[in-house]
Amino acid sequence: MGLIAGVIGWLLTAFVLLMLARMVLDWVAVAGNLPEWGLKARSFAHKWTEPVIAPVRRVLPPLRAGGLAIDLAFTIVFILALVLRSVAFGLA
Repeated sequence: MGLIAGVIGWLLTAFVLLMLARMVLDWVAVAGNLPEWGLKARSFAHKWTEPVIAPVRRVLPPLRAGGLAIDLAFTIVFILALVLRSVAFGLA
């Protein structure tokens, strides 16, 4: 059980890092100065995180406040991944 929990913990760590990369790259992309390697990295991060975020976004759409949209699905998935990571490493 400890080995499986450890592997799950490390996979969740990789997922959290991908989510952080996605967040930073999305912010930089808004500024419009993302180089080609940044576009590829952003695409990679979206490819691996969107299948997890999209179902949550369908249940909980982004909050709109004027021209601003706050994506609560991203925040919920990020926090849940951190909690599950802690549980997995606690069991390892």
